[in-house]
Amino acid sequence: MPLRSAAKSSASPAALAVSGAPVGVKGRRDAIVGDAASPKALARLEGAIAELKALAVEPLLRQALSALHADDPKGACDWALKALGQDSRAGMAWYVLGVACETAGDFASSIKAYEAALALLDDPTEVANDLGRLAYRMGMKEIAEQLFRRHLEARPGSYEAANNLACAVRDLDRPAEAIEILRAAITARPQEPVLWNSLGTVVFDQGDLETAITFFDEALRLNPAFGQALHNRANAWVILGELDAALVDCEAAISAAGDEGERLMMKLARSTVQMARGRLGEGWDDYEARLAPRFAGVTRFLVERPAWTPAAPLAGKTLLLMGEQGLGDEVLFANIIPDVLRTLGPDGKLILAVEPRLVPLLQRSFPTAEVGGHITRAFEGQTLRAAPFIEDPSRIDLWAPLASPLRRFRRNIEDFPAGDRFLVPDPDRVRHWRRLLETAPAGLKVGLLWKSMKIEASRAHYFSPFELWAPVLKTPGVTFVSVQYGDCDEELAWAERTLGVSLWRPPGIDLKDDLDDVAALTAALDLTIGFANATSNIAAACGAPTWFISVPGAWTRLGTARMPWYPKARVFLPPGYGRWAETMDAVAAALAEIVCDSGTG
Repeated sequence: MPLRSAAKSSASPAALAVSGAPVGVKGRRDAIVGDAASPKALARLEGAIAELKALAVEPLLRQALSALHADDPKGACDWALKALGQDSRAGMAWYVLGVACETAGDFASSIKAYEAALALLDDPTEVANDLGRLAYRMGMKEIAEQLFRRHLEARPGSYEAANNLACAVRDLDRPAEAIEILRAAITARPQEPVLWNSLGTVVFDQGDLETAITFFDEALRLNPAFGQALHNRANAWVILGELDAALVDCEAAISAAGDEGERLMMKLARSTVQMARGRLGEGWDDYEARLAPRFAGVTRFLVERPAWTPAAPLAGKTLLLMGEQGLGDEVLFANIIPDVLRTLGPDGKLILAVEPRLVPLLQRSFPTAEVGGHITRAFEGQTLRAAPFIEDPSRIDLWAPLASPLRRFRRNIEDFPAGDRFLVPDPDRVRHWRRLLETAPAGLKVGLLWKSMKIEASRAHYFSPFELWAPVLKTPGVTFVSVQYGDCDEELAWAERTLGVSLWRPPGIDLKDDLDDVAALTAALDLTIGFANATSNIAAACGAPTWFISVPGAWTRLGTARMPWYPKARVFLPPGYGRWAETMDAVAAALAEIVCDSGTG
């Protein structure tokens, strides 16, 4: 349903033409509105404090607000606590304490303070919004929806309230409802760029990038310095393979960033664009933004030892490298470990803290290193990572997250080694799987994986629907082996029912958790084909024949048509966004050629 004519005067024709965009497939960046410590919010608080009847509390809260204006959240906390010492039931004091704690990054205390204010204030509407934002930030989307809905009911004309509710509903996988909420808000306030931006994020998640860009364009027409919209449009350009346009938007977003946290997020986005363009040194330098304390998604590594820098000498040192990002990323970044070991030399020592499922594989691959599992916990809205197997941290000279040494050792494509592999599967298990594969139906033994365990909005752009694998699955002379972890019964049943193809399921292996055996299985196969996930990365890192199905703009190709991390791997690239059918035809043709050459067809 198109927007009503009332909206047409302030919105561009292009945006209005697609504002009734249908719901389709699924990717995006958050667009929650509000900042409890913004000048506007603090001015509102000042007005509320001026009306306080409790004279003993009022000057203390003014001091707290002055501290917030001076970017001193700790001082603001101290003044708010003094006010609560005068009157523990002063709802406004609890509210100011909540704002101060949130600004200081103490989310657990902030939530408690906001909850107290919610119960004590006569009009807790703004508290509900701030508490909703905090709950959203901490991943508590259902609670955030309830609070945003309460805020919208109290402020039915508030476009901020509608925007925030739509974002929570979007993230709870109800895109049609989110679109309706935003459509109504845009009808009333077509001049608000945040609404167009949020609408863009919803259709972006649904896979309609062209429409999403139209909405981001509209947001930027209304506010050319809107960093969130610039960032979101840059993400869309990357997926479409338009890297120059993405870089322009990233640079503009960094310049327009309203605070340090937003600037860091934009800088991290620029890092992957730079790497996708082949500018590795600049990309890895920008990639360090992920470690900054004020980066919203920062992982806090609980290591109290000096941090490694690219200029730090390593010879003879004891270095701790901590795995980071996802499981596949840990395998990818392990490409750097041989270089680090050579640089440490015979008198040095490498300690690796990795995902526990990777410990056996990496210990065998790097026998001179000490390898143990890290643990990760969510605590008070933060992600914490530690290496509990290290009993005496004082023996560590330097430490770094696993990707950071890439800044020193992989600044150019030529820095990537040409070796076949850097991980070593268990030879006994490889022999076991080769014997077992002989019991499978005759033909080339080809492992297949087609999805990630984490198919969320931002990742679904990178995977083809299983049905489009049909040309590959119908290749004669091939026995397909499912190396797909997770629940895949529905896809396997579809292949058998529709194509008459049964994928052989390897017995006695946990494809999700027994990664050492997965490495051996892929080494025993003739070939593994799939999108980039933990299994395909392990196969390629072990030197097993691996075909990656990539996408335009994928940064891990580092500006090439291959995967420099894995010299033996082959890459198949769609000719454009979402053109999976042509890609699968190319994979099927290449596979048929191998079957012919092997004489198994």
